[in-house]
Amino acid sequence: MEAAARGRGGGVLVALAALLLLALASGASAWAHGHGHGHGGVGAGLVPGAGAGERRYVDLAMRRMESVRSSFGARRDLATSTASSRVYRVTDYGADPTGGADATAAINRAIADAFRRPSNATLTGGIPDLGGAEIHLDGGSYLLKGPLTLPASGGGNVKIHSGSLRAADDFPTDRYLIELSAKAAGGGSPSLSYYYEYVTLRDLMLDCSYRGGGVSVVDSLRVGVDNCYVVHFATDGVAVSGGHETFVRNTFLGQHMTAGGDSGEREFTGTGIRLDGNDNSVSDVVVFSAGTGIMVTGGANAISGVHCYNKAAGFGGTGIYLKVPGLTQTWITNCYMDFTGIVAEDPVLLHVSSSFFLGDANVVLKAVNGVARGVQIVGNLFNGRDKGVDIVQLDGKFATVEQVYVQQNAATGMTVRSTSARGTAEGNGSSWTVDFSPVLLFPDRIGHVQYSLVAGDAFPGHALRNISGNQVVIATDAAVSATVHVLVDQNSN
Repeated sequence: MEAAARGRGGGVLVALAALLLLALASGASAWAHGHGHGHGGVGAGLVPGAGAGERRYVDLAMRRMESVRSSFGARRDLATSTASSRVYRVTDYGADPTGGADATAAINRAIADAFRRPSNATLTGGIPDLGGAEIHLDGGSYLLKGPLTLPASGGGNVKIHSGSLRAADDFPTDRYLIELSAKAAGGGSPSLSYYYEYVTLRDLMLDCSYRGGGVSVVDSLRVGVDNCYVVHFATDGVAVSGGHETFVRNTFLGQHMTAGGDSGEREFTGTGIRLDGNDNSVSDVVVFSAGTGIMVTGGANAISGVHCYNKAAGFGGTGIYLKVPGLTQTWITNCYMDFTGIVAEDPVLLHVSSSFFLGDANVVLKAVNGVARGVQIVGNLFNGRDKGVDIVQLDGKFATVEQVYVQQNAATGMTVRSTSARGTAEGNGSSWTVDFSPVLLFPDRIGHVQYSLVAGDAFPGHALRNISGNQVVIATDAAVSATVHVLVDQNSN
């Protein structure tokens, strides 16, 4: 309608321009007639001396008129043509933007049209390049009785954005509002690693109505979930399975609408974000209600700038759960763990730094096969309620401990645990004991000791006698008055 209106407007302008130029041409003719009186007319009243100039003037006017007509005609064709447009507005397909009627089929038709490839261009592994096509929700609120599914044929370089989706009361409880899954769409091939690439979900409100999940990303490459608000999920807010490099950023997730202190917090379930794949990133995200904030079951993922206050640890909640025993490969930094902490099973290659833990939130290392290797928990701040909670806690026995560094953390109201410590003992005698068991993280494990003995003018012989039970014993061959300074590390290399 808008394009047609623009076309009619162009026609009016063409007509006005034509009238103006004809008037100019008529004026030229009249000018020639006026100046021909008294000299005798020839033919159409043109004077012999002025005919050539008049014809040039008329020809020029007509050429200008034709130019204007062609220009406006081209603009009209551009305004009314939709064949080249790659923006698919779901309301044009009959989707009800008020949420009064089911819009599932209409929006899926828009998606299907957007996945008609405009060229033979491809992305990784032959994935069709859709040229930046957009499925535009026009700021509407749409009711869904079933999931929005991307075609099993695959595609990439496409965007769904700018609107709200709400699950109907009979939405399937095992599905997601938006599904990037060839298998869910009724296809899939064992020979393909990825089906979708560079798909962007942006500026969306997803209300799952406690009937399922928000977004499912399966076997996809470089997908962005950006500036979304996902609520009332029963399973997962965003679930990533397989694939590579899904980025979830600038997004809010919550099973219940709350700003903390909810009376029903003990009953929170579900997971805000589930990462069952490698090389993904979660950044600048808030999980404000869920049983688990982020569940990681794949290696090589990065988490930064996340605020978790989904369910307090005291109520059985976990902010970030790393369920990748033996191959964690996860980087967590600049996060705010608000009354809910981090759990890592058999951590191998884990980094946690520059984060703030409030309300006795801490880091728990959980033994499955008893392996902790290549772990860095450094430079964090902890604030507790004077209940004796350790900032880093062991759940189970670790038999293999290598390159584990828990140090340079600061705490108030909690017990600081570390893999390195220093202490002093002084007195008059032949034996000095420094007990590091209240500080060291792993029981009965000291890999390195460095000490100095200050005995004034005396020069006794001295030696390290014992390190069992995380207690360092220094002995001299004679009784002296001395001070012993000791530095220990639970790593031996």
